[in-house]
Amino acid sequence: MKKIWAPWRMEYITQDKSGECIFCSLPKSEDDKKNFILFRGKHCFVIMNIFPYNTGHLMVSPYRHLACITKLDSEESLEITELTKNCIQILRNANTPDGFNVGFNLGKSAGAGYDEHIHNHIVPRWTGDTNFMPVLAETRVIPEHLKKTYERLVPNFKKIRL
Repeated sequence: MKKIWAPWRMEYITQDKSGECIFCSLPKSEDDKKNFILFRGKHCFVIMNIFPYNTGHLMVSPYRHLACITKLDSEESLEITELTKNCIQILRNANTPDGFNVGFNLGKSAGAGYDEHIHNHIVPRWTGDTNFMPVLAETRVIPEHLKKTYERLVPNFKKIRL
């Protein structure tokens, strides 16, 4: 039997899961590197998904605690769209994916892990990136450590001007 090492998972296993909203609490912290926040705009921010579907899985979220995109004001809506476009371009340049899955999961039944605070997923995809592991072993293989991905992407986000 082969082993798949994912040492960063221990941090999740042992962390306090108090039920607080990460999209509200993490931006209040000053430690963007620790929280994998890549960019802070006026109304929204970009954060890496620490349980990614693929390397470079990003999320764009408003600071306001909103459960649906219909509650966004026009400035938030524009910024979330502009940041999503920037994320796609940065990932296209940095990771050269073949495509992207982009979208919101609105509500638990739609797969939202945090259904009370909207966030737009940007998931880079490569031809053939889905293999037997998720289907047979319920395991996803992420080939790059989150910290390395963060260090590689963050300089690109410093160039964004909204």
